Amino acid sequence: MALNIKSPVFNNGDMMDAKYTCKGEDISPPLSWDGAPAGTKSFALICDDPDAPFMTWVHWVIYDIPANVSQLEENVPKDKELPSGARQGKNDFRKIGYGGPCPPPGGPHRYFFKLYALDAVLGLEPGLTKKALLKAMEGHILDEAQIIGKFKR
Repeated sequence: MALNIKSPVFNNGDMMDAKYTCKGEDISPPLSWDGAPAGTKSFALICDDPDAPFMTWVHWVIYDIPANVSQLEENVPKDKELPSGARQGKNDFRKIGYGGPCPPPGGPHRYFFKLYALDAVLGLEPGLTKKALLKAMEGHILDEAQIIGKFKR
């Protein structure tokens, strides 16, 4: 069985409720997953928007999610370290934790929630950028899955 990620509040490719964006409560959506490969020691998740002007905009970086965790509840606190031991990185709003979609007016943007099953607990300090996390994960990715939500203003 392959790694699979889903959300009870939007299907892959569907529009996201404004609740999870800068037009609403700006809280993280609930996500769950299954199908982790044998040998998974932790998970990491990156949410980004490749449709942002000038660059891919990073909305969320979270890593060292324990292997026995299979979901992130709605409204994950914007703390550097969570009670589970998971650590959050810095988004392109220059803040820790989730920063919701906030595109300029126009067509919809796509928000990729990419989940990685890793063969290691990275054990790195909180506050990593997407680039630093991707480098740290090199050679440790067992599988990956994604779900895409859309939003427009």
